Amino acid sequence: MAHYLVIRLSAIGDVAMTIPVVYSAARLNTEDKFTVLTQAFLIPLFRNPPANVDVIGINTRTTEHSLPGLLKFTSALLHYPFDAVLDLHDVLRTVIIRTLFRLKGRKVYVVDKARIERHRLTDRKNTHKRPLRPMIERYADVFRKAGLAYQSIFRSLYQDVPADTAFFSELGGKDKKVWLGIAPFAKHRGKIYPLEQMEQVVATLSAKEDTYVYLLGGRGKEADLLRQWAGKYANTECVAGRFPLDQELALISHLDLLICMDSANMHFASLVATPVLSIWGATHPYAGFYGYRQHPDYAVQLPMLCRPCSIFGQRPCSRGDWACMSSIEPAAIVNKVDYILSSKS
Repeated sequence: MAHYLVIRLSAIGDVAMTIPVVYSAARLNTEDKFTVLTQAFLIPLFRNPPANVDVIGINTRTTEHSLPGLLKFTSALLHYPFDAVLDLHDVLRTVIIRTLFRLKGRKVYVVDKARIERHRLTDRKNTHKRPLRPMIERYADVFRKAGLAYQSIFRSLYQDVPADTAFFSELGGKDKKVWLGIAPFAKHRGKIYPLEQMEQVVATLSAKEDTYVYLLGGRGKEADLLRQWAGKYANTECVAGRFPLDQELALISHLDLLICMDSANMHFASLVATPVLSIWGATHPYAGFYGYRQHPDYAVQLPMLCRPCSIFGQRPCSRGDWACMSSIEPAAIVNKVDYILSSKS
């Protein structure tokens, strides 16, 4: 029996993408133990883990933000009986953590983030762009390097334990046949479909007789805007900021479809086996961050030579008009929704 420390500190979507890999590996290597180190506020993502999976939290925004804080935290970690470290992040903080473990004689295995290949993918001079190995497979490679058995057998966070839906009594839409989720926000401008156009999508879909639309987002300005939309359109409800993460995951698991960006919500839906229509602009599924087991035809995007201009969507638009997003017609999204829902029926 071996005890593995698995490290992925951020970002939210990337941590979510590790879960299918960790849970699959744990279920196939039942004699071994896996402890995941991630941000403390992300621990609720790890719903219904296998018996041999634990999660511990770090807070790199406060107590472990500074080098002394990180070293103090790591010195405490060194007292745990870990046999090996699986670094699924490979950033400065994880380099420090794994180096201290290596100095203690522990084996270390590190993810290949394909930094050179990513640079080529976003190089405008490169006209022959090819998909990179999916990030989830790169995470799985780390487990394979460590000599662990691995197959992708994860289906859903609720594959063994049903989601608690008691809070559904607080929701409208219970009399509707189709539940749609719309999550229109992302961290960076290059990954956000223009909100005025997304509002047209909301207006069209909410007008369908048997459809109810749940609007998902963060607290503050996002929730304020979504509440405005919910007030304007029938069969529409803002759930942004109303429920803790575990309940939001339960709601997403009961949606017929989630419409979202290249964002954490795409990965949340993937964790609970909910189909996703994802909208892509500055980024591209070729970078390897597509949702786990999501249908490749459910991505809405335009074939522009300048795409992708960024792996994470943070770069400014070289054209200045964000045409990769603004040129997608709302009708194209609605038509894709109709196609996906008809395919399910």
